Amino acid sequence: MGVPSAVADRIRDADLVAYLATPVNGRPHVAPVWYGYDDGVLSVLTTGKKLANIRQNPQVAVSIEQHTAENAGWMVTLLGTATVADEAARVNEAAWEIFPKYIGPDDATWPDYLQQALTDDPPESLVEIEIEIASATATQLSH
Repeated sequence: MGVPSAVADRIRDADLVAYLATPVNGRPHVAPVWYGYDDGVLSVLTTGKKLANIRQNPQVAVSIEQHTAENAGWMVTLLGTATVADEAARVNEAAWEIFPKYIGPDDATWPDYLQQALTDDPPESLVEIEIEIASATATQLSH
C-alpha cells in the first residue's frame, strides 16, 4: 500500500514522539521513541526490550499524534516490518537524522548517552521499519 503523501507530509519533519508497539508472547509492548522518516521507512535507535522483541518478531505498529492543550489535531497509525542494523556507521548516520530534530544540531550539547550513538561502538541499534500500511485521522476534538 505504501505511505500516502498526506501521511508522509505530517510525520516527516514533526518533532513528535511516536509510540512503537512490538509484539512478544502474544502481547504488545508499547514504548515512546524518537524517529526519523524518509521515503516509506521510519527509523528508530533503540536497545533493551523493544530491540529484543523486534528480533523475535519484526511485525510492529507505530502511532504518532499531534495535539495541543485544546484539541487533538491528527493521528497516524503505521504498520510495518522492522529490520535491525548494528553497524556503527549506520547507527551514527541515523543519530544525525533523528536527534537534531528533537534537541538541535549541536552534538556538543547532547547528553552523554545520546553522544554515544556517534561512537565506533554505539550502545543502540538502528531499527528501520518499512511501512506497509498507513492511515491518518484528522480530528476536531475539543477538551
